[in-house]
Amino acid sequence: MPASDFSDSPPDIFLSPAASDETLAQALVALANNGGGKIAVGISKAGKAYKVPDPSATRDRVLRVALLCDPPLIMPSPVIRRHKKHPFIEIHIPPDLPHVYNFDGRYVIWNGTEIVPLRGSALRELIFARGETGFDALVAPNADRDALNPDAVWAYVGGVDALRHLSPDEALLKRGCLKYDGGTLRPTNAGILLFGRDPQQFFPQAEITVARYTGIQMTDVFLRADIRGTLPEQARQAEAFVRENIAHAVEMNDRMQRSETYLYPLSAVREVIINALAHRDYSISGDNIRLLLFADRLECYSPGRLPGHITVQNIMQERFSRNAVIVQVLYDMGFIERLGYGIDRIVRNMAEHDMPEPAFTETAAGFKITLFNRTRSSIVEPSVRQWLEMGLNERQIKAMGFVADNGRITNADYQTLCPDVSPETLRRDLSDLVSKDLLLRIGEKRATFYIQK
Repeated sequence: MPASDFSDSPPDIFLSPAASDETLAQALVALANNGGGKIAVGISKAGKAYKVPDPSATRDRVLRVALLCDPPLIMPSPVIRRHKKHPFIEIHIPPDLPHVYNFDGRYVIWNGTEIVPLRGSALRELIFARGETGFDALVAPNADRDALNPDAVWAYVGGVDALRHLSPDEALLKRGCLKYDGGTLRPTNAGILLFGRDPQQFFPQAEITVARYTGIQMTDVFLRADIRGTLPEQARQAEAFVRENIAHAVEMNDRMQRSETYLYPLSAVREVIINALAHRDYSISGDNIRLLLFADRLECYSPGRLPGHITVQNIMQERFSRNAVIVQVLYDMGFIERLGYGIDRIVRNMAEHDMPEPAFTETAAGFKITLFNRTRSSIVEPSVRQWLEMGLNERQIKAMGFVADNGRITNADYQTLCPDVSPETLRRDLSDLVSKDLLLRIGEKRATFYIQK
């Protein structure tokens, strides 16, 4: 169909003017739950024009049906356009809508080709992502009031001026760590994670795996520990691990005062750890936070993609908390200096210490922060000179740098690095690196990847 018939791009969904209110509502809800899109009423996907007897009345019907959705769907007024001189209605559903929508109790989503039901874990993830109900604020399954450590609760309440006049239960109710469930006080997920006697009994995924490698990539030789306990305990233990396992220098000033200088500003390291603990998606089981130390960098991965409307591009400007209860309590405890500004402080702390800019990466199922230290250039630059002397081309040097940063490279990674080069040329590049004993090929066919030899 001619693109000129539409405001910018073709619609996602095409409907007949005779479509029922229910069909129209399902289409509106499906796109609203999928990040927006467009609907054309009065045209088929093949370009056939249907008769729209009263375009203005059809437009008004769309707005009326939108208000029947739950919650009411607020959107721009539909536009009357023409295709082959026949009028049709163009409906624009904006992206980044704040709610999860349903019609008549049915949740659906547009999967790119059809409208499908939104159920189970997919529905929960969308609800959490849009801030409808934070996982941390839900009552913990199979947990009662005795699951909380009274000493930890007393220490917390007594240390917060705004809560000191309250009883422990009143304070935890106020902060969302306790809730009434059928008339009985029960801890929320946040209450268990922050004050539980044994948080991993309820959430085995709530732990940090820390590891130190001697080189710049993963090897079979490393030091590892699994950190458990409450979130405050994990924060302290993870920071202690980093302190003990990164190089540092001891200096004496003119007054004979001793000072220590670490590979990374400890303030930035602390913010990275707290950011992971405060914002990871605790509803994801089978995965945990991973804090990895390499010779040239520190990587911290947390399960769960960036929440709400936050992206890697706007992460410095926008604010959204997946776990509002956890964030507030960590702020009360002094782990967070200013609500919503952890990423800003990481960037600022690295810059203040003349360190390389940190990298923020969203993966298929999580989010990673990487801090680079000053030894990075001393590791990579001599290698580049050596690679040039060996006759490596610019693409191959880029591939070796990717392996140094990520530990491995696949054919797809290499194609992304060099999008304008044919797959066959890139295949020969990698084979040449293997023959030069720079890379080692692992796996077969689509599962193939390469590591530094």
